[in-house]
Amino acid sequence: MSVFGVSPEEEEMYRHFLRNPDTPVEDIHLRLHTDRASAQRALRRLYDFGLLRQPTRDGAPDDKPGGVLPISPEIAVSRLMDRRMHELHEELLRVTQSRHVIDALRAETGARVPPPQGIEQLGDLAQIRSRIDDLAFFARDEILSVEPYTELSPENIEHARPLDMRCLRRGIRIRSVVLSKALKHAPTAGYLRELAAQGAMIRVADDVSERLLVYDRRTALVPVDPEQPSRGALLAYESGLVANIIALFEKIWDQAGDLPAATGDVPVHPATGDSALSEMEQRVLRSMVSAGKDEAGARDLGISVRTYRRHVADLMRGLGAASRAQAALLAREHGWI
Repeated sequence: MSVFGVSPEEEEMYRHFLRNPDTPVEDIHLRLHTDRASAQRALRRLYDFGLLRQPTRDGAPDDKPGGVLPISPEIAVSRLMDRRMHELHEELLRVTQSRHVIDALRAETGARVPPPQGIEQLGDLAQIRSRIDDLAFFARDEILSVEPYTELSPENIEHARPLDMRCLRRGIRIRSVVLSKALKHAPTAGYLRELAAQGAMIRVADDVSERLLVYDRRTALVPVDPEQPSRGALLAYESGLVANIIALFEKIWDQAGDLPAATGDVPVHPATGDSALSEMEQRVLRSMVSAGKDEAGARDLGISVRTYRRHVADLMRGLGAASRAQAALLAREHGWI
C-alpha cells in the first residue's frame, strides 16, 4: 500500500484490525511489537486516511475502551486512490507553474549566455520534431499555428496529444488554422474537436498553403520549402521577421471560419469515408460502450469472439483511437452512437 502513501507499519496495523477488529487500541503496540508512541502515530494516520473509525453508540463515539472498526478494503482502497490522485494533481499544478525557476536560474548567468538571434536551420524531420517538442514544453503564453494537413495519422495524434493537453492545462492560449478538408478525416476531426473542448481556438480555411508555428511571439518556425516540409525548417528569432510572420498568421486567422460543431456534420465511416456505418458496425460500437467483456458482446450480437474483436480493431484503427474508451468518446462526438 506504499503507492498510496501508507507506510509498512500503518499497513500492518490496518491488516491486523481487519483480522482482529476487537483488539483494544491500548494493546496494539504489544501486538505489533513496537513502542506505544509509534503505534499511536500510525493509529492517527489511519484515522486521517479514513481506514479506521471509532465504534459509535446512538450516533456518538463510544467511550467504552475496546477495538476500532476497520473500513472494508474496497472502500479503503478507493479513498486512498482519491487522496493520492488529489495529491498528484496538486503536485502537477505546482510543477507546471514553476516556469519562473528557469528565469531565476538564467539570471545567474548574467550576460554570458545571450539569447538566440537571427535564423537557425534545422535539417531533418527528427531535429524539427525535437525542437517543436522543446518549444511547446517551454511555451509560457501563446502558440500560433497554420497547418495545411488534410489528415493526421494515429501516431501523429498520439504524439501531439500530451504536448497539446499539457499546454492547455497550463493556461497557454492556442490558436490554430487548419484546412477544412481535414474535417473529412474522422480521427483528425475528432482530435481537433477534442482540443477545442479543452480550450484551444481552432479555425478552418478552404485554401491555405502556408505552414508556420509561433511560440510566445518570440520564436517562429517555418519550412524551408512549404511544398516539401521534409527538406527542413527555419527557426527565426529576429524580432522583425517574427513580427511579419505573426502578421501573416493574423491575416489568415481573420479570413478563416470557425470550427463547425460536430452535430452539424454528416457522420463519415472512419475507414472507408462512406456516409454511414454498417448495421453490424453500429451494433459493435454500441456493444463496446455497454458490454463488459468481449465474450458478452459477441454473444449478444450472435457472432464469434474473434469476429467481434476484428470489428472492434477495425473501428479503433479507423477512429485513430488508442483505447476503447477513446473510441467511444470519438464515436459519440461524430454522432455514431
